[in-house]
Amino acid sequence: MSELQDKIQGNWNILKGKLKQEFAELTDDDLICEEGKEEEWLGKLQLKLGKTKEEIKKFLNL
Repeated sequence: MSELQDKIQGNWNILKGKLKQEFAELTDDDLICEEGKEEEWLGKLQLKLGKTKEEIKKFLNL
């Protein structure tokens, strides 16, 4: 399991709340992150939010 996977899984409820507070345009469907597809999920967030993966990771403290 990668460090990214560990952090996403371990803090998932906190991360979801933080994302919803900051980015009201995110839906519950946007916040579904399947195991093993964390990078793909970050790419989807990147497109929806117009942010870089690095900006999203920094926001989430990953």
